[in-house]
Amino acid sequence: MYEYFQGRLANLEPTQAVIDCGGVGYLLEITLNTYEALRNVPADNVKLYAHHVVREDAQQLFGFYDMAEREMFRILVGVNGVGNQTARMMLSSLTVDELRAAIQTQDVKKVQRVKGIGAKTAQRIVLELADKVGAASVVMPGVQSNPARDEAISALQMLGFPKQAVEKLLTSQDWNNADGTPMTVEDIIKEGLKRL
Repeated sequence: MYEYFQGRLANLEPTQAVIDCGGVGYLLEITLNTYEALRNVPADNVKLYAHHVVREDAQQLFGFYDMAEREMFRILVGVNGVGNQTARMMLSSLTVDELRAAIQTQDVKKVQRVKGIGAKTAQRIVLELADKVGAASVVMPGVQSNPARDEAISALQMLGFPKQAVEKLLTSQDWNNADGTPMTVEDIIKEGLKRL
């Protein structure tokens, strides 16, 4: 329902942030990694990617400084026995890259070091997510990271195109306009649709 909130950072605490968007303050639950990132940016214009949770008794908004953290959060809550607060604790204890590396190398002990994660849950996370996080944020050697391109890769995969074909096409060049400025996500997706 909500993609992101952008506005003035009205209040910041280690576990939550309030973003003032046009006079309306939105309370978002955040990770410690997002908290650290927000401490280092100007408060007059911040952007948090959102995950909206609706339950019978409450609604919660979770905010993430970047899309990679939100994507990892969504992957984690898809594991049986991992709730929103557990996923947030994991992303407060480990960065996205650290967590991805632990899953890829099947480092159950590293995952288990997170408060509230037992041996069985850590094993389940590593086993269930090995395939899901293996291809996240793939960057080919010698090709610099491009957030718009990475977002386009995810979008084209969600449209049903084969992962390998999308990654091969979109990591094969820098995706800049004729004047050298980076192409937008929409332009990359349009170009990708023509070539796939």
